[in-house]
Amino acid sequence: MSRRSPEVPEVDPATLDLSQTIADIEKIRAVNRHRFEFELLTAVTQLDPSQHFIVGYKDTSEQDFWVRGHLPGFPLMPGVLMLEASAQLCGYYLGVTNVAPGTTLGLGGIESAKFRRMVRPGDRLVLVGHGLKVDRRLTRFRVIGSVGNEEAFRVVVLGMPLKGIGS
Repeated sequence: MSRRSPEVPEVDPATLDLSQTIADIEKIRAVNRHRFEFELLTAVTQLDPSQHFIVGYKDTSEQDFWVRGHLPGFPLMPGVLMLEASAQLCGYYLGVTNVAPGTTLGLGGIESAKFRRMVRPGDRLVLVGHGLKVDRRLTRFRVIGSVGNEEAFRVVVLGMPLKGIGS
């Protein structure tokens, strides 16, 4: 059964309430299998399955593994890690909404990624995801990442449920 959101509105990041955490790192770990350096979500703050909508963020710091080597003296969060954070947000959504029980979301593809702003240590990268197609076989989410009121990137993330990954 395919479920599509008919319209995907743009969300002004200034209107988001990030103060109420619905999932901290421990709750995210209970759903997403990423650990150590590849835990790229700090918290999830909003989730609305009826609208296929989810908001989370990654707080970056000087201790992040990429800081030392990704442009020493002027560290930038690599775009591929921003995309991975987006995929993890989508994976969390699928895991808690039980769209594909017994699976883990695998990254199936990236469509139309556009980068507009740097993300540096100390920034909070806010991720807003809207499900374009949410299905047990394939998902498509538009994710927009922002720092403050500035858009850092936007992407469409394709996800494929993976079976047989142990807990």
